[in-house]
Amino acid sequence: GAPPQFGRPAPPPQTGWERLSELWRRDERQRYPEETVNIAKSAFTGGVVGWVYGGLPAFYQARRAFIEGSQGELFQNRADAVQSAHRAGLRSFIRYGWRWSWRVAAFVTIFNTVSTGLSVYRNKTTIGNFASAGAFTGALFRMHLGLQGLAGGFVFGTAFGIPAGGLLMMMQKLAGETLQEKRNRERRELYEQKLAEWQSRLSVTNVLGEMEGNTQEGPETEGARES
Repeated sequence: GAPPQFGRPAPPPQTGWERLSELWRRDERQRYPEETVNIAKSAFTGGVVGWVYGGLPAFYQARRAFIEGSQGELFQNRADAVQSAHRAGLRSFIRYGWRWSWRVAAFVTIFNTVSTGLSVYRNKTTIGNFASAGAFTGALFRMHLGLQGLAGGFVFGTAFGIPAGGLLMMMQKLAGETLQEKRNRERRELYEQKLAEWQSRLSVTNVLGEMEGNTQEGPETEGARES
């Protein structure tokens, strides 16, 4: 028969570092964990929101400033004047929208990465995880302003992380289980399924081994009798 350790599935990760390393590995279907996908989605959403937040006011302000500052200029027609105003607004939309976009995307990405990492490492989702992630992210973004900026970013990040985390936890509770609880359940179910399949294959292999052994013993017994 096959040795007992043949093909035995690995148990779910038990330590915090094992769970963290699993965040960046693909599964059998070449898919990343849901937590990692959510980080990427939130980064994209944050970038779009930041672009709109910074770009739209800049667009209208630049357009208005162009109209007010070009009263004495001559245009070929009304359409030419409107297009020139829109081009001025569009340049400001791209310029200031990009400035806000990458900042918001970076803030959201760092915040979600730290909070997700803490939740995965500790194997539980708490307000403290989000508060710590907000404090770290805020301090990181303001540290170039010195000690005062570092302290201000720390306070701002904490104030942002607590309500943001509370909202996320409430949404997860409404869904029936937190993301961490869902992940643990899926890990356990997958392990139990793999273990059952392994035990089934192992029992079949043992039966085939016994049948092969009986087949080999038959001719040897007959030869011994003839001799």
